[in-house]
Amino acid sequence: MIPIVSKIIEVCVFRFNADRIEYLVLRRSPDERLHPGMWQIITGMVEEGERAVETALRELKEETGFTPEHLWSLPQLTTFFDVRNNAINLCPVFAVQVRNGTNPILSGEHTSFDWLPPQSAQSRLVWPSHRAAIGLVDQYIVRGEEAAYRLKIDVS
Repeated sequence: MIPIVSKIIEVCVFRFNADRIEYLVLRRSPDERLHPGMWQIITGMVEEGERAVETALRELKEETGFTPEHLWSLPQLTTFFDVRNNAINLCPVFAVQVRNGTNPILSGEHTSFDWLPPQSAQSRLVWPSHRAAIGLVDQYIVRGEEAAYRLKIDVS
């Protein structure tokens, strides 16, 4: 049997710069055991007793120093098979809007970052789920007023 687990979250961070949207992409440190040097969105492991939203906020803070202006749960899960652990992973995906003009304070997990328009961000990212997250944020949050309203999470 192949177990189904849900212990990873993903967070797609964006900001509005004048009249255009920019997405945050992070480059993993060459010293990281998993996927060194790879460009990604925020990912993180759920800690014991933690809710997915709490994980998303904690990972956002740990990896970038950001506090969100707005937070949404996207209407899709990332699904992938982990060969090493023989498990199917179901990962909640979140969107976070941060204030324009702010830059992340990177943890040791990442060495650099870029703020990019949607297509450039998608082409920089390795995993299809990360590219899809940008498309979902663009479709449901940036351009989908009713969906954005319904998917928004109160962070106050």
